[in-house]
Amino acid sequence: MFTGIVSDVGEVISVRPRGEGLHRLKIACGYERASIGEGASIACSGVCLTVVGTGVEDGRTWFAVDAGAETLRLTNVGRWRQGTRVNLERALKFGDELGGHIVSGHIDGIAEVIAREDLPDMARLVLRGPAPIMRFIAPKGSVTLDGVALTVNVVEADTFSVLIIPHTLQVTTFRDSREGDALNVEVDLLARYALRLAETAR
Repeated sequence: MFTGIVSDVGEVISVRPRGEGLHRLKIACGYERASIGEGASIACSGVCLTVVGTGVEDGRTWFAVDAGAETLRLTNVGRWRQGTRVNLERALKFGDELGGHIVSGHIDGIAEVIAREDLPDMARLVLRGPAPIMRFIAPKGSVTLDGVALTVNVVEADTFSVLIIPHTLQVTTFRDSREGDALNVEVDLLARYALRLAETAR
């Protein structure tokens, strides 16, 4: 489990196909190598991936993860290339502060950035979401975009907007987000269960 509070921005240093529908990615990060165990879960731009190896290259720690066919199909991982910057978050430990909201690292779909408005030290992003997940997105509700916990501002038909505050712009990949970008979306877990309960009650 995660909170959507990014603790580092990593950089993809290699992408290698490993058999049918499987990619192995090496991601450079600022974490201490000794703190990353094989089998650990790290959210990479919101996608929960399992560490399968670690090392140090050119003075930088790296970890390796495998992305299967389903992950490549449902997320933006299949678009990552050498040099792609990704938001990173380590899995929660008991006693950690829950600063964002509960995030599972299971992506529901991809949203396209259709507009960016730059404000003084901030940015507003307008996104078009897939129809099946738009019913889970509500004004003032929570949504996770590329692993970042955000508050929804406005919802209109198949679009919604979020405001990126100065700190978030500085410590995530959103400073580079542009029109046409595809972002991983995870809807609020509580909204998912609330809708399911309402449907079964009917």
